[in-house]
Amino acid sequence: MAGGQAATAASGGRRALLLLLLRPRGSDGASRDRRATPSPPRRCLGDCGRPPAAPPGPGGGAVWGRCGGSGAGSRRHRGERDVSVSASPSLQSKGNISLLGNRRLFFDTHALVCLLEENGFTTQRSEVIVSALVKIMNTNLDMIYKDMVTKVQQEIALQQVMSHIGGVKKDMIILEKSEFSALRSENEKIKLELQQIKKQVMDEITKVRADNKLNLNLEKSRVKELYSLNERKLLEMRTEIVELHAQQDRALTQTDRKIDTEVADLKTMLESHKLDNIKYLAGSVFTCLTVALGFYRLWI
Repeated sequence: MAGGQAATAASGGRRALLLLLLRPRGSDGASRDRRATPSPPRRCLGDCGRPPAAPPGPGGGAVWGRCGGSGAGSRRHRGERDVSVSASPSLQSKGNISLLGNRRLFFDTHALVCLLEENGFTTQRSEVIVSALVKIMNTNLDMIYKDMVTKVQQEIALQQVMSHIGGVKKDMIILEKSEFSALRSENEKIKLELQQIKKQVMDEITKVRADNKLNLNLEKSRVKELYSLNERKLLEMRTEIVELHAQQDRALTQTDRKIDTEVADLKTMLESHKLDNIKYLAGSVFTCLTVALGFYRLWI
């Protein structure tokens, strides 16, 4: 039972490691591509004579320099101004992604402010519009970065996974040395016991088969003997019946002959008696006639 529990625990650890290793990493590649160095800020068509805009500050905003060139008269008297657009505070809630300090804008805010001022917007309105655009872009980036991981965190996760794999390998080696050997010995014992039981069962099966064959042979011999005895008895009965029929036929023929002889004797006796009776009747008739004739002569 202990070996089975250890095997199940090891299989559970393997499944967890496989799930960690098979986790999709497409979001990490996307975050790397988005954290790559952006292209140089684009400038407006009317800013050919202006100096290039200053790079964005470390706070995630952009510093607007002096708006030069052939702008309106009111813009010339304003002078240099620095406007910093702070990033959205919703990014600070994502503590595990430290991108606020390294975030850069993907367009020239100074050129956009100047373009808005040229199109009739005031300075405050143009700055508010640009800050709103920056905030919207930052919130969109926050929504995108929610499902992303930094390279450092990815490396830490890989190190943790590798450490887990090493621990699992060590556990597997220990299990192979300790409990797998016990399981193998138990399996060998069970195999030997099964082989012995198999031999015993085969011996018993052979014995039962031999006994059944002997019993069947004995029963067959008995049945054959009984069949032969019955046939002999039937033959004897048939011979006896034939003899009885012959005796009956003989007796019948003898009785028929006796009856015929007796009938013939009776017929001869009847005929002889008839003749005697006729003789006696004729003699008596003649005597009566003679007596009557004598009396008749005497009277006459």
